[in-house]
Amino acid sequence: MAAPVGPLDYSRRLWVRLMLLVVFVFLYAPIATLIAFSFNDSRRNIVWQGFTLDYYGRAFRNADLIEAFANSLTIALFATAISVVLGALAAVLLWRFRFPARAGYEGAIALPIVIPEICMGVAMLVFFSRVGWPADLPWPFNLSAITIAHVSFCFPFVAVVVRARLEGFNRELAEAAQDLGATEWQVFRDVMIPFMRPGLLAGGMLAFTLSLDDFVITFFTSGPNTVTFPVKVYSMVRFSVTPEVNAASTILIVVTVVMTAAALWMQHRAGLKAEGAAG
Repeated sequence: MAAPVGPLDYSRRLWVRLMLLVVFVFLYAPIATLIAFSFNDSRRNIVWQGFTLDYYGRAFRNADLIEAFANSLTIALFATAISVVLGALAAVLLWRFRFPARAGYEGAIALPIVIPEICMGVAMLVFFSRVGWPADLPWPFNLSAITIAHVSFCFPFVAVVVRARLEGFNRELAEAAQDLGATEWQVFRDVMIPFMRPGLLAGGMLAFTLSLDDFVITFFTSGPNTVTFPVKVYSMVRFSVTPEVNAASTILIVVTVVMTAAALWMQHRAGLKAEGAAG
């Protein structure tokens, strides 16, 4: 039989709910306002004048905006693929092996996560200037500098997520596979990778979203012919915040949410499969 709820417990629950409501309003009210005013039939975008979809049509007909979005999507896909591979290998290295410089290696991997993004952008700008990285390459090779910069700060996030997943790995499974004649590569491919799959999906999702909406590092490493979607939106905002800017931002939000939801769904399915295989 459930215990009766007293006035003190009720007041605590009410206080918690009010705090949650305030937090959600604080977090999502600006996003909701941006989405709502993307349908505003007014160039000034200050006072609501009426509902329209014209600015979405203008955003889809804006060739420069479409090109910038294609650049961002291409960079995010390549950066995510490379970051997942590097992050997974780094996580396995730190989880499995013990070596003298292990603490320094862990610190070096975590460095791109903790340092300010503006410092990372300046460092990448100096690096590519010193090595003389070519800027007149054909598409998509002209995006290589931005992709390398994104990989440098994305793969540590993948490494952290995958390593956290590996902490729950039963080493006896690998030993049993080796006792049955499996090689090191077969153990890694058939035992460890299926177990790491939820972490790989979560890390890949994190890397993709970080790369897709990054502005600071991209601003320092992009050239005149390699404009990405966030940089393009920033250049549009410098003149005025129009409903077209809001529409473009809403499109990016929708794409990010849909891909995040798909990644979470795949992560959930992978986790269920891994638990079933382990059981």
